[in-house]
Amino acid sequence: MNMDLWTDQFPYALGTEHEQRPTITCYLLPDEAGREAAPAVIVFPGGGYTHRADHEGEPIARWLNTLGIHAFVLNYRVAPYRHPAPLTDAQRAIRTVRARAAEWHIDPRRIGILGFSAGGHLASTAGTHFDHGQPEAEDPIERMSSRPDFMILCYPVITMGDYTHEGSRENLLGPDADPELVESLSNERQVTPETPPTFIWHTSDDGAVPVENALLFAGALSRAKVSFELHSFMSGRHGLGLAEDHPEAYVWTELCERWMRKLGVLGLK
Repeated sequence: MNMDLWTDQFPYALGTEHEQRPTITCYLLPDEAGREAAPAVIVFPGGGYTHRADHEGEPIARWLNTLGIHAFVLNYRVAPYRHPAPLTDAQRAIRTVRARAAEWHIDPRRIGILGFSAGGHLASTAGTHFDHGQPEAEDPIERMSSRPDFMILCYPVITMGDYTHEGSRENLLGPDADPELVESLSNERQVTPETPPTFIWHTSDDGAVPVENALLFAGALSRAKVSFELHSFMSGRHGLGLAEDHPEAYVWTELCERWMRKLGVLGLK
């Protein structure tokens, strides 16, 4: 099921073509009598803010379903759209899932986000630039909090400063970005004690997005005393997705599942 995030005009629209409309593709668990409300994860594929990589979308949602997690893949806006359009889409997706939690049999206290590469930057932005909703908003979705309950960041772009991925930065902020905006979207600088618990993995020799991105964010989480888990595999190319054929990184899904069980997102085995 694919659904629009806005039923009418969407914010920062550059056109009216359907492909420009931000959507979520829903991978809901089948209804089962007596089943308790399940967690949900919204997936942000990578792609340097120019596209959204298919192998970081549906296959990830299907894996999450095997764990008993409702999954949603966000079709967020990319270039020529720039900030704040992608973040607005991410926040709207979180609010939408939370607003429809009862209908979809989701636990509204266990809604996480998972992002790859530039999608990891979007996820870490959503996890550090959230709000608690607008109680007086006419739209009931906008009354919902946009804070995710947990984050999973896979070889993420984190910083817009040193060690950034230049393509992601230019596509998101433009060639002459305001220094204050660069600072604001260098998410290692935006971590607070309210930042959600986070699982991070990267490869140490990533040639596209330096591993320093993961290390900077982990360091910031540590200083803020936010629970996190970090794995840096010795070698591997960028963009591995599920990494099923990689001799080292393939274990990230098992490690992540264990982390979610310890966090309480999933029941303990």
